[in-house]
Amino acid sequence: MDWLHAILLGIVEGITEFLPISSTGHLTIVEKLLGYQVDAPEITAFTAVIQIGAILAAVIYFWKDIVRLAAGWFRGVFDATKRDDPDYRMGWNVIIGSMPIAFVGLALQDAIEGPFRSLWVVVAGLIGWSAVLWWADARGTLDRGEDTVTWKDALIIGSVQCFALIPGVSRSGATISAALLRGIDRVTATRLSFFFGIPALAAAGTLQAVTQADEISASLGWGPVIAGTVVSFVVGYASIAWLLRFVASNTFTWFVVYRVVVGVVIAVLLLAGVVTAV
Repeated sequence: MDWLHAILLGIVEGITEFLPISSTGHLTIVEKLLGYQVDAPEITAFTAVIQIGAILAAVIYFWKDIVRLAAGWFRGVFDATKRDDPDYRMGWNVIIGSMPIAFVGLALQDAIEGPFRSLWVVVAGLIGWSAVLWWADARGTLDRGEDTVTWKDALIIGSVQCFALIPGVSRSGATISAALLRGIDRVTATRLSFFFGIPALAAAGTLQAVTQADEISASLGWGPVIAGTVVSFVVGYASIAWLLRFVASNTFTWFVVYRVVVGVVIAVLLLAGVVTAV
């Protein structure tokens, strides 16, 4: 892989991983425009591995929260008198909310790395889930904060997160939509999308790095992959900070509009034969 391509893809990953516009969908689009076969094993592996950079950015950004939640969870596990602590409950919520996508992702791994890697799937995901995000943003009561989140909320949000396995849907878009429909406010919904996504995405990226190591070495080279991962970390950190400030005083309407526009443009390019689906 060309180093400039790897850096460009790292920028795309960093910007889009946490915005509700689908990082996998955007990476698939850009990889195709750069001339890569998007369903090739090494390209699928590259797409997953450079996510580690963005996820590491989220871990560092939320490090104090992660340590606080982990400490509260461990205290509650070993001391029943500490189980009224909101951090103990949220620790369980993160575990519960992270589990569905892990199981479904493993079950659908062949489809995710094969048929799902099509620009038509990306178009359907971008446009189709835009309606869900718009509806959730308009219908949500936004009257619940982080301390009101229950295990039932976590299970529902985590289950809806599984739709993000379809490129174009967006992991954050799926979790945020589910949280909004549960009455959770926009900032809390966005924070939950980070907390629920970190374990699953870190595991997915690590799995691809380990199982596809020889393929990456032979076809792409680890230099460009590492460069893309580092760039995604730097850009991802800035993206997190911007998104949390944005949702504090704005709706998700602009993201919905953007998703539809990108989906329509790619559909036109496909129908005109300018690009192929895979």
